[in-house]
Amino acid sequence: MSNLNIIKVKSTDIEFKDRLVAVNRVTKVTKGGRTFSFSAIVVVGNENGVVGYGLGKAKEVSAAIQKGIDDAKKNLIKVPVLKGTIPHQQEGRYSGSLVFMKPAAPGTGVIAGGAMRAVLETVGIKNVLAKSKGSSNPHSVVKATINALAQLRDPYTVAQVRGIGLEKVFNG
Repeated sequence: MSNLNIIKVKSTDIEFKDRLVAVNRVTKVTKGGRTFSFSAIVVVGNENGVVGYGLGKAKEVSAAIQKGIDDAKKNLIKVPVLKGTIPHQQEGRYSGSLVFMKPAAPGTGVIAGGAMRAVLETVGIKNVLAKSKGSSNPHSVVKATINALAQLRDPYTVAQVRGIGLEKVFNG
């Protein structure tokens, strides 16, 4: 994972849509009683190839979500989206989660579960086949999905790196 093509994106001038992936309540027991706090994992994107995720923790749910949105806007990446799908199949891994994504024909839709679906729809992918294996922890699944999306390369980039024409990338 040393050669990830992560392109940082500035969050100014872009209209973002945010999606709440998961909220977790944590209880701290003291002699004075129980103290509740919340953590929220949020995905933000412009539905046009830019996505980021963030974690927010606070005493109230709304404050945790807002902190998560602010954190997500600091961790944005650019993803190549070709004709509403991904350019090639890709695997991503984080901790115990393994995700697998494959391009799909127009009209297929986003075939993915829970946390993966939130990330893929927020990035603007309309047709993809995806499978989450291993841990179903939303934090790990979101990070594994972002990892897989960060490894994607479009044909133009591949042609430039190899120093060949675009036709040769497709025809071998």
